[in-house]
Amino acid sequence: MPTWLRYLLFQIPGWLIAAIVLMVARHWEIISLAFALICFFVLMLKDWVVYPWLKTAYEMPAPTDSKALIGSRGVAESDVAPEGFVRVRGELWQAVATPFDLTIAAGSKVEIADADGMKIFVRPVDIDH
Repeated sequence: MPTWLRYLLFQIPGWLIAAIVLMVARHWEIISLAFALICFFVLMLKDWVVYPWLKTAYEMPAPTDSKALIGSRGVAESDVAPEGFVRVRGELWQAVATPFDLTIAAGSKVEIADADGMKIFVRPVDIDH
């Protein structure tokens, strides 16, 4: 979902509450219709004006754990038989071969199939494809 839409959806309840309060105040003849409309549009304008400063608060955080590596490729630093070490994006990770009975030779290219905590599960990359 785009950030602007997430921001808009979070503003709607406030707008509804403001509209209800303004309608009640108008019904009791505390304020004029023109003043109620001006107040409502000023509230909406305020939300539009402050959006650039608040945008980052509504953005979805990027995954920072090992799950963010799924689909990435790396190189086996040691034999992964069934466990070993793989270098991915310049970092050394403890890896487990998938399937478990597979041996991946050191220097082979691998793809991260899954991750759990500080362990990644890798499969060899088919060079022909």
